[in-house]
Amino acid sequence: MSGDWRMDRIGAALRGQNPTVLRRLEAGFAVIGDVQFLPGYSVLLVDEPGVQRLSDLPRARRLSFLSDMDRLGEAVERVCRRLDPDFRRVNLEILGNTDPFLHAHVWPRYEWEPAELVGKPVWLYPGDRWRHEGFRLGPQHDVLRDRIGNELDVLRSMG
Repeated sequence: MSGDWRMDRIGAALRGQNPTVLRRLEAGFAVIGDVQFLPGYSVLLVDEPGVQRLSDLPRARRLSFLSDMDRLGEAVERVCRRLDPDFRRVNLEILGNTDPFLHAHVWPRYEWEPAELVGKPVWLYPGDRWRHEGFRLGPQHDVLRDRIGNELDVLRSMG
């Protein structure tokens, strides 16, 4: 994967050049996370460059974005529950403290997580989890990517 798309994730998605895109949704792009120390980690990117916060969107677009976040969360939950009996739940977060564009994190949580972290925000995981080569998104995640994308399609067809 080329590094250029990371500098403009939304623009790259709009141009079809963001390799993490799972599906185009109503108000954004469902993407798989760059790191997978919690398998299934995904992000919803707003589809309008320059939108920094939820309140920047007109109400109808806000609701569409939140509906997309719900759909991505449900898709991740369904897939991770099937793949790992130790799946616990999904955490949904819109933070906006680091990246200057609206996005929502979808974090699957598992029983096998370290006891001191399992009930806490994922942001408390040590830096080595975020940078370790073994957790970096790669071909080993293709099945996970396909299943989440397919589940998004199923949920879309259900209305």
